[in-house]
Amino acid sequence: MSTRPVVPLVLASASPARRTTLQAAGLDPIVVVSGVDESQLVDLPPAELALQLAELKCAAVVGRDEVPAGALVLGCDSVLELDGEALGKPHDPDEARRRWQAMRGRSGVLHSGHCLHDTASGRVAAATGSTTVHFADVGDDEIDAYVATGEPLHVAGAFTIDGLGGAFIAGIEGDHHNVVGVSLPLLRELVLELGHGWPDLWR
Repeated sequence: MSTRPVVPLVLASASPARRTTLQAAGLDPIVVVSGVDESQLVDLPPAELALQLAELKCAAVVGRDEVPAGALVLGCDSVLELDGEALGKPHDPDEARRRWQAMRGRSGVLHSGHCLHDTASGRVAAATGSTTVHFADVGDDEIDAYVATGEPLHVAGAFTIDGLGGAFIAGIEGDHHNVVGVSLPLLRELVLELGHGWPDLWR
């Protein structure tokens, strides 16, 4: 029987989709919500915005009492880039509807920033994953029905690929998990960069 010690992983995000993705990959993250005000960063390119928000979330959680000794703390944040503009969560149904009317039949780039802090060594590794998303040419009735579910109001870019919005995504170029909110291949690279093995995180 293996005596391999498991390195604790703390997820500094309230996203159930990120947690579910990590759990499906064999990890058992401890969720500690950062409470970071995402509106404090403005006028940054979309990919840089995603990374800096991830870094802020990670830093906000590292010193918390709920973080076990020797843990890796992961901060993540996602934004959709469309026409050079960074689109986070829509503020209301009208904005979500306008977003979809602008996105349908077109492509955007979903950027997910990742910041991983090793509390044992104090070292930090960070990077942004980017995936091109091709949106279906959905009709106004479909947009209205989707917005009415409430789902697009709570996610970056006003869509999911792993929920009700999945049928409205015609295809992607890049990592599927990155669109959900956490890129597993990219996270593995960050774990290795900090001197750990990916299987060390398996529960």
